[in-house]
Amino acid sequence: MTAPATTTATMTATQPHTTATTLANTADGLDAVRRTDFTLAHDRSYAARLARRSGDAWFPERWTLDGPEPYAVELPGHQPEEPDSDVLPLADGRVLIRRFIEGRHTFSLLYPTGPGTGEVPLGGVECERLTLLPPAPGSACAYALAPGEHATTVWLVAGGAFGPEYVTEVPGRCTGGVWLDRTGRMLALDRETDGVTKAVAVDLERGGEVTPLLQITDDSDDRLLLADADSGLLLVRSNAPGYDRLGWGVLGSRRPVRFPECLRLDDTVVSPFAVQPGQVLMPETCGVALRIDGAAGSWLGVWRPAARRLLQRAAPEGWLAGAGLWTAEGVLRLPCSTGPVPVSVVDIAPLGEVPCDLSIELSMGVGTEPAQVEVPGQEPCGPPDTPVVCKPVPLQQAPLNGRPQAG
Repeated sequence: MTAPATTTATMTATQPHTTATTLANTADGLDAVRRTDFTLAHDRSYAARLARRSGDAWFPERWTLDGPEPYAVELPGHQPEEPDSDVLPLADGRVLIRRFIEGRHTFSLLYPTGPGTGEVPLGGVECERLTLLPPAPGSACAYALAPGEHATTVWLVAGGAFGPEYVTEVPGRCTGGVWLDRTGRMLALDRETDGVTKAVAVDLERGGEVTPLLQITDDSDDRLLLADADSGLLLVRSNAPGYDRLGWGVLGSRRPVRFPECLRLDDTVVSPFAVQPGQVLMPETCGVALRIDGAAGSWLGVWRPAARRLLQRAAPEGWLAGAGLWTAEGVLRLPCSTGPVPVSVVDIAPLGEVPCDLSIELSMGVGTEPAQVEVPGQEPCGPPDTPVVCKPVPLQQAPLNGRPQAG
């Protein structure tokens, strides 16, 4: 199947916007905060980044993380890479690289070959803007988004039979990209239409069928930041409470999205980057790792819905900010790179066992003080006096992981 390549309403704020909050309210600002030059494969066995060793010379670097000690392999080409190139680790150990050359986005697979670097060209897509999606689960496939004037094209850029392949076209301008299942079928995108952004689910096996995913209020911007397929935990960002806030909900649940007061920090942007796996059907117990950006730099936050507090601590030296992974046992692993030790992983104690002298405990009740949104003409969300806002719209088709959908 072929196709040609394609190239807000705001609620009244209840508190002044800071510079950080203003940044977080824009899709481009969110992308800038969430983006990191260190990307993990979906199975977390490999990672990749563009590294710079001397001057302005950039080259791909692959990290191996599933062995007894992490190590990196350099994958330099015949010439240095441009700093705006993207790399994506695949589950088979190869690294996808996107380069922008004379108005065309080209793709190649890189792999180590003794002292050199092997490269398999995959072709390209001619469009103005294209972004790689996170590594797809359950395969060695990679996808990309190409936004156009009225619609966004989803491309399969690695794993197809004949180079980049057209997958589907989604009406509206789409950003973000979060996988909702373990098979790489259900993709969540933040879609802007008529000046309002809502997260939608795209079924890649049903011709790109689009289903509403988040609909907190009619005119709020509701974006999905992270999703965990084991527990169903969703991390969202929305201005439904009157200004931009982090919240959480459960995929397929009729319970409302909640906006914990402990996740609202003045003059900062708080961005989740990793969720603890293995907590099957127990979203409240999942550990969530947060990158906190403020005037003093970037530091670390750890939180879980049931904990009623946010733990903050200084990031380890050389942390590749915004990158990390949880183990099922609750250990947070952060990749770090310094001059003396260019490849290392620092383990943070399980959530709830972080030494008090290394953390700041903000004892705030989860869901006890979030802003209440009242929408004229709609029924209240939840029981009377429940201090939460409106529910996410669950997926109506294509059940995820065999979990039944709420009616």
